[in-house]
Amino acid sequence: MKMISGGVCAAKGFSANGIHCGIRKNKTKRDLALIYSEVRANAAAVYTTNLVKGAPLAVTRRHLMDGCAQAVICNSGNANTCNANGLEIAEQMSTLLADELKISAEDVVVASTGVIGQPLNITPIANGIPALVAGLSPENASLAAEGIMTTDTKKKEVAVSFEIGGVTCKMGGIAKGSGMIHPNMATMLVFITTDCAISSEMLGRALSGDVQNTFNMVSIDGDTSTNDMVTVLANGMAGNEMIDSEGEAFHTFMKALNTITVALCRRIAADGEGATKLLECKVNGARDLATAKTVAKSVICSSLTKAAMFGADANWGRVLCAIGYSGADVDVNLVDVHFVSSKGEILVCKNGAGVDFSEEKAKEILLENEIEIRVGLNAGDAASTAWGCDLTYDYVKINGDYRT
Repeated sequence: MKMISGGVCAAKGFSANGIHCGIRKNKTKRDLALIYSEVRANAAAVYTTNLVKGAPLAVTRRHLMDGCAQAVICNSGNANTCNANGLEIAEQMSTLLADELKISAEDVVVASTGVIGQPLNITPIANGIPALVAGLSPENASLAAEGIMTTDTKKKEVAVSFEIGGVTCKMGGIAKGSGMIHPNMATMLVFITTDCAISSEMLGRALSGDVQNTFNMVSIDGDTSTNDMVTVLANGMAGNEMIDSEGEAFHTFMKALNTITVALCRRIAADGEGATKLLECKVNGARDLATAKTVAKSVICSSLTKAAMFGADANWGRVLCAIGYSGADVDVNLVDVHFVSSKGEILVCKNGAGVDFSEEKAKEILLENEIEIRVGLNAGDAASTAWGCDLTYDYVKINGDYRT
């Protein structure tokens, strides 16, 4: 497994582009993105569990019923959610793009992100699609990554190469996500491409299994979005033998997918709205995986813990508190807590009680921009990791006037 450049265009046969078409008022912000495969690809997706879902999700779900897709179009600046004509607009986006690419509209994945409940005008999208398609290039993955951003401050893209049966395959992904993120299916929007040959059934199995331990373990603010979706396209152009069952090849594919998704999880969490720090809670010694995941999520979701991390305050009691109300069957008298960063690590709680530690050393550790909260439950062998960020004044500033 090797990290490489190229994002969603690292794999053979994929090209991308991102432009400003006029959905967003700021003309320096790209608001329309496209990912395209030279050939029809096997595809799979997972969607938000929010009962309120964006119209593009319904359209995409229908388009992927045959397990195939060839293009992804995504606009930012407007979620196309809770709109009377939302489905019509999403279908129009598909048709307009398909006509320009000369492919079937049923092979288009549609996504939108931005303000909820605001009508989406198809005109700027229709006017922008010809330029969007004309600018397709294997060199433009980063432009697509920009085109899906909303309150994100950084592009989120990653790629890896790996071998299946002696054949080199590549996989890349881009993501957007900064706020309205909570572990309840996926994240915001994630698009993953690969030239590995894998059946739609096995692709779906790989994706649905992976998100349980990656995107389902990210929380920024406790709000689950209406437009969350993770999509994977596999066009098979690497030329490996088709993966259509469990085995060594499938497990290698799973490892590559997990490398991509974990990297994107960390980037999303680190770029949480107003965030100054990436928080990673690693729970070990749990009696089972469910317990480990519940505890890790609870700690990451704790507003008080997040605020303490912002202030570099080693207030470990807030971690214990979050464990206590998590609902997990935990013996709190066995719990150990360490705070860890590039400046070192410090034990702050042993067997559920405080220990003497240097406040100065603890602050030095917590002033770093990546903090690990290490929780030992000392009751078994299961482990899990969750990702989040600190809670800052800027989070309220960003969301206080997000719509206006």
